[in-house]
Amino acid sequence: MIEYKSPAFYRTTFALCLAAVVVFANLHLLQPLLPVLSREFGLTPLQTSWAYTIGTLCLGLSLLVYAALSDARGRKAILLFTLIGMTLSTLALTQVESYASLLFWRALQGVFLGGLPAVAIAYMGEEYTKPALVAAVGFYISANSLGGISGRLMAGALADVGHWQWVFWPMAVLGALSCYLIWRDLPAAKGFSAKPFRLRQALADSLFHLRQPLLLLTYLIGGLSFFIFLNQYTYIAFVLSDAPYNLSSFWIGLLFITYFTGTIGSAISAKVALKLPVPLAMALGVLILMLGTIVTLSSSLWLIIAGFFINAFGFFLCHSLASSWVNQCASRAKASASALYLVFYYVGASTGGLYLQPFWQWLQWQGVVVGALLMYGVTFLLCLWLWQRARLAQLC
Repeated sequence: MIEYKSPAFYRTTFALCLAAVVVFANLHLLQPLLPVLSREFGLTPLQTSWAYTIGTLCLGLSLLVYAALSDARGRKAILLFTLIGMTLSTLALTQVESYASLLFWRALQGVFLGGLPAVAIAYMGEEYTKPALVAAVGFYISANSLGGISGRLMAGALADVGHWQWVFWPMAVLGALSCYLIWRDLPAAKGFSAKPFRLRQALADSLFHLRQPLLLLTYLIGGLSFFIFLNQYTYIAFVLSDAPYNLSSFWIGLLFITYFTGTIGSAISAKVALKLPVPLAMALGVLILMLGTIVTLSSSLWLIIAGFFINAFGFFLCHSLASSWVNQCASRAKASASALYLVFYYVGASTGGLYLQPFWQWLQWQGVVVGALLMYGVTFLLCLWLWQRARLAQLC
């Protein structure tokens, strides 16, 4: 077992965290570039958004497959296979010349991006001692956030000084480095016990979870929250790139610094859950999301940014609570229950643009706010419904 603060702990944790930075940077780097892609390929905001969301969709759908395969083949093998695939598809993205080829390679990249989030924490749970696991998971989750923010910032900066495709070159180099470090620094598995892959059992576990009202409601709350939250950033990018703001890709990328308040929301979620039943604490997060969304109706750039800071706090408060609630409510196959939550989470992120598009066509950003508030209202009611069911189950 890997002991806390041992040389093996630092080597292994650094390798996994660097891989997390690269994976989540690749996942999110196209979001601030959507106005640039819209102009270059002559596309509507909805058409352009698929360059970003097809990656999150393919990642989400791949999670259950990788989780099951890693149980049979081993965590490190899946990590290496998917990171190599990610690096090669990232290299291919430097050469695309049409929007169709961009979508193809972006979808393939998304499939490979699912490997790390599907198995990283499972690997840590098997190979680390308990004190080492707590610390490593904290570093890993921070690396996820750092990757999402740094990828967007890097993409915006490189698009301003050159071409939007330039960002894929450093991403490919970092991908190759992460492959090497995972191969070199992850020790041979000692806590892993291979289990034969049984498709029927995997499907049975997923169907079992979907039939549990407490789990299904939590999946819907997490998925619908991300359904709106992430896609609000997509549409505001088009607002800020146009008059009267006329912001460049670099400045639009800086908007994602608002995610830092999400770190605070995640950090205090456990304390909030001590004061309120978890479903009501989730409802509080949704109310904060609604407040932040209303603030963005201002024409002031500073108030728009403030609204997104509020949104990020509310979303990550709700998401952190929902993630932990899934583990608490799952009576069996907890790993597949958590993976299924992430499927709802990423599929929600991938499809929210379709829902918001008619509102955008109707009233531009004001329409997006109306659509967002309607869906957040539904999510708030789901939180109250979950609270009722949890009281009946004597969970709160």
